[in-house]
Amino acid sequence: MALRKELLKSIWYAFTALDVEKSGKVSKSQLKVLSHNLYTVLHIPHDPVALEEHFRDDDDGPVSSQGYMPYLNKYILDKVEEGAFVKENFDELCWTLTAKKNYQAASNGNRMLSNQDAFRLWCLFNFLSEDKYPLIMVPDEVEYLVKKVLSSMSLELGLGELEELLAQEAQAAQAAGGLSVWQFLELFNSGRCLRGVGQDALSMAIHEVYQELIQDVLKQGYLWKRGHLRRNWTERWFQLQPSCLCYFGSEDCKEKRGTIPLDSQCCVEVLPDREGKRCMFCVKTANRTYEMSASDTRQRQEWTAAIQMAIRLQAEGKTSLHKDLKQKRREQREQREQRRAAKEEELLRLQQLQEEKERKLQELELLQEAQRQAERLLQEEEERRRSQHRELQEALECQLREAEQARATMQAEMELKEEEAARQRQRIQELEEMQERLQEALQLEVKARRDEEAVRLAQTRLLEEEEEKLKQLLQLKEKQERYIERAQQEKQELQQEMALQSRSLQQAQEQLEEAAQRKLRQASTNVKHWNVQMNRLMHPISPGDKRRVTSSSFTGFQPPVLARRDSSLKCLTRWGSQRNRTPSPNSSEQQKPLNDRDKTAAPAPTSQEENLGPAPEN
Repeated sequence: MALRKELLKSIWYAFTALDVEKSGKVSKSQLKVLSHNLYTVLHIPHDPVALEEHFRDDDDGPVSSQGYMPYLNKYILDKVEEGAFVKENFDELCWTLTAKKNYQAASNGNRMLSNQDAFRLWCLFNFLSEDKYPLIMVPDEVEYLVKKVLSSMSLELGLGELEELLAQEAQAAQAAGGLSVWQFLELFNSGRCLRGVGQDALSMAIHEVYQELIQDVLKQGYLWKRGHLRRNWTERWFQLQPSCLCYFGSEDCKEKRGTIPLDSQCCVEVLPDREGKRCMFCVKTANRTYEMSASDTRQRQEWTAAIQMAIRLQAEGKTSLHKDLKQKRREQREQREQRRAAKEEELLRLQQLQEEKERKLQELELLQEAQRQAERLLQEEEERRRSQHRELQEALECQLREAEQARATMQAEMELKEEEAARQRQRIQELEEMQERLQEALQLEVKARRDEEAVRLAQTRLLEEEEEKLKQLLQLKEKQERYIERAQQEKQELQQEMALQSRSLQQAQEQLEEAAQRKLRQASTNVKHWNVQMNRLMHPISPGDKRRVTSSSFTGFQPPVLARRDSSLKCLTRWGSQRNRTPSPNSSEQQKPLNDRDKTAAPAPTSQEENLGPAPEN
């Protein structure tokens, strides 16, 4: 899978190089040539039938990358075998196609990179680039590769210098998220990061980094090796890879003298100095032990550490150290991105929480303001209710004063009537029958009084219900802190309910007053009728002026029952004294004025009697 990804990166450059019009499509003839070359360089048997079948002449127009990928996967990449071809030749083919179109020499002819160095940097770029298209190299990998090249030349680049160097390319690469390969090559061609290093030194450094990263050369250099048969010491150029340790006659690596295979069973040991050789060590394999000597202790330590690393990679089943390191760096970048995203998400969440907190504080302030307004309205309502209560109390006090005045007036009248009753006590016996009828009238009046008391009790009960409603209103006020949002609506509903109850109470009071007035008028009518009948039987006492009963505006005052009974007794006494007198010849003449006087003297139903009804409501 990793080999397929690396091959696809190089093929992508070749495909985009053939896309002359930059439309994302390549002509079928060019794709046939490219496929044929890929067959050749990858050592895959040619399949001209499948090639012609896939790119038939009756197909319309050029082919896009999506249209070419099925054929590329099925007939080329699926048949590739690792180790069956030279990857450097494959990369050179793709580089040749893309460099003709994209890699241009400097305008003044001065450039630091040769074609071979540019090709090797292109391969390094493909190795370290991200697995997404168009291919880019993230700044971390650019920094890693630049430092690798500079360290091969024994140069160091400060962090500030590197950041400044990358910042110059950041504006062009900001949208893509990294550098393209042509920007990366221009970075080396400009010489901004080389500090005046010559072209030969740069070429050697690039070749060394290319061998290390692409060809998986863990270490290389001269060592003394002891022969297996002749047991003599010869100097050889050694090149360490994860799978083997090869040695050559010279450092140009053209004459290969042998290979030491490495696996998990191998081991490396340090040997003591002997036979005039210093810094000795050996590599033990399953078949043979190889003795070697380094130039100094540091070199021996580096070689033994590198060989142990190769053995460890074989034990872990890994074929490349730098592929593993690249994967680890990518995972570290992803972890950093995840931490950064998590941190940004946390900051965003904290910002949202802060905004939510501020919003809730604003809502709380609004609720507090609404609560203050509700309390202010309740206070105003309470003041209005208290003022109404004071006005009603003042009206009741005024009515009470009027009632006291009426009571004093009635008391004076009662004294006069008592004097008159004293003169008529002798007639009481004659009025016994009349008294029984008057008792019935009195019973009706008592019944009316009881009805009035029932009305008053009903009014009292309604007032108690109203007080209970007021208590409920106070309880709702206490609950207002928890239900502040519903306070205004509940208040309006309560006001409507109180208004309905007040209207219902007023209607009930009016109905009760009408019923009481009707019954009182009926009882007053009966009393008046019997008074008229009684006055017809009574003789006039003496002519004189009668004080007219003053009516009171206090509609709720009722004369006591005893006063009415005394008036009836007076009438009975007058009637009895009239019967005891001897009739005179002109009795018929006297009867007429008597009747007239009786009509005048008989007290008409006063306004208090006609307006008997329930007491005014507090």
